[in-house]
Amino acid sequence: MSMEKTIEKTAPAQPQPEAPKTHSGGQVVLEAFLAEGVSTIFGYPGGAIMPIYDSLYDYNDKLKHILVRHEQGAIHAAQGYARVSGKTGVVFATSGPGATNLVTGLADAMIDSTPLVCITGQVFAHLLGTDAFQETDVINITMPVTKWNYQVTDADEIATVLAKAFYIAGSGRPGPVLIDITKNAQLQKTAFQGYEKCSFIRSYRPKPVIRQEYIAEAAKLINAAERPFVVFGQGVILGKAEEEFKAFIEKAGIPSAWTIMGMSAIPTDHPLGVGMVGMHGNYGPNKLTNECDVLIAIGMRFDDRVTGRLDMYAKQAKVIHLDIDPAEIDKNVKADVPVWGDCKETLPLLTGLVEKKTHAAWHRKFTDCQKREEEKVIYPELNPTDEVLTMGEVIRILNELTKGEAIIVTDVGQHQMVACRYAQYVYSKSNVTSGGLGTMGYALPAAIGTAYGDPSRTTVAIIGDGGFQMTIQELGTIMQFKPNVKILILNNSFLGMVRQWQQLFHEKRYSFVDIQSPDFVQVAKGYGIPGNSVSKREALTEALTTMLNHDGSYLLEVMVGKENNVFPMVPQGKSVSEIVLGRDEMA
Repeated sequence: MSMEKTIEKTAPAQPQPEAPKTHSGGQVVLEAFLAEGVSTIFGYPGGAIMPIYDSLYDYNDKLKHILVRHEQGAIHAAQGYARVSGKTGVVFATSGPGATNLVTGLADAMIDSTPLVCITGQVFAHLLGTDAFQETDVINITMPVTKWNYQVTDADEIATVLAKAFYIAGSGRPGPVLIDITKNAQLQKTAFQGYEKCSFIRSYRPKPVIRQEYIAEAAKLINAAERPFVVFGQGVILGKAEEEFKAFIEKAGIPSAWTIMGMSAIPTDHPLGVGMVGMHGNYGPNKLTNECDVLIAIGMRFDDRVTGRLDMYAKQAKVIHLDIDPAEIDKNVKADVPVWGDCKETLPLLTGLVEKKTHAAWHRKFTDCQKREEEKVIYPELNPTDEVLTMGEVIRILNELTKGEAIIVTDVGQHQMVACRYAQYVYSKSNVTSGGLGTMGYALPAAIGTAYGDPSRTTVAIIGDGGFQMTIQELGTIMQFKPNVKILILNNSFLGMVRQWQQLFHEKRYSFVDIQSPDFVQVAKGYGIPGNSVSKREALTEALTTMLNHDGSYLLEVMVGKENNVFPMVPQGKSVSEIVLGRDEMA
């Protein structure tokens, strides 16, 4: 009898699901950054954000961190980075004073629609509300100056919250977002399942629904207009709609003026560009605002510096307002036709319905105004005959040397207005300035950011002697990290814009505007940055050439006239049609 051997068969082992990777909260923050395409962080460490910085130690080959000298410098640098790169700027700061030092930059970014994600450290969750060391209620402090803010106390939330943060900051009308992360959440281990970008939030609609009937109404008004006029702002740039905008104005043949933030959306020499509106804008576009029959506002918010007296602003005109933010429409100026939506989408729809025209007679009125401004203001400013250097001639020579291809970063004051009036631009995203908030000290750190945001182009920071001293410590950031920043100080030994107002409206009672400054060239030398100072016309071109040709950062101080004023000017309390070309025209 044979015995059969029984072979026991066993089922093959099933692969076990891979256990989720465990990350600290700090590591999740950095993984989120990588997934969002972040390459550069501007920040300053401290106790409450130390776990994130500890994680950053292992990411040095993937993420570049720029150690600034003050948290305000970090956020302004991130603003400059965002403005020229088109990406969201990223900032690190610690709790308490580190977080509160971001507030000025948050307010600046909020009003100028700059996308930022700011990460602040916070004390341990169990210490919240106890007045612990370096504890401040950063959420309530920053709520009015952020597009969204949120406090994370559990590491499991970090990935989802950061995905929302980047989506909110960069979509619709961009703006700053602040995420406050407690120290325990940064240290806590969490099962990291990977990062998923956010593209929808139920309660958030970044783009309003486009109403075709309003597009048709707008086209009807434009086609019937005899004196149409476009004023465009930064919305054209933020919407990446430069080509769509050019196609619209070129088909409709409409004279178009830019706000200070809209500058460079089209080249400054575009034949339909008629200059800048605003308090120190060009004569024609300001004066003729009150003569147009249809005013088309695109991606701008009717700021008071643009409108002058609202009760006397374009009252004769039908107003068409294109904007992605419904809150801006009818806020200051009532729109006859509101066109909600992203101008990259609404402009082609409008272009398809408008008729091709030239409006030759209407354009001649702008040309006549330009001639008058040229004779009385522009030529004397750019080609002075006395020994005193003017800010305008410095900008004229800079234009000749850069051919309009540089990124110009300006601080706030007379030099800002002169640069915005006379700087020439070929490319979009070339004018970087603090528009709505008017933040002195903005330019130096913002220029550091632009140098990282677009290193292929020359960055020139044009700064007054007052504003430069507000963030002068950021020369240390330049010394350590060596971004290529050309620093051009226009020094009139005054807080120039305040002095101008005191002269014109306060009987020349110069109250605390005579500011003394150190030897800027020697200060820069102490930071390892070469420089020069000039006060003679014959040395100016060579000095600017040396600055631009230098391999690396360079500081050039130009001593300009102490009591030169910026004209034209819409005096405070006046309408835009009451713009004056000089002091002799002021009542």
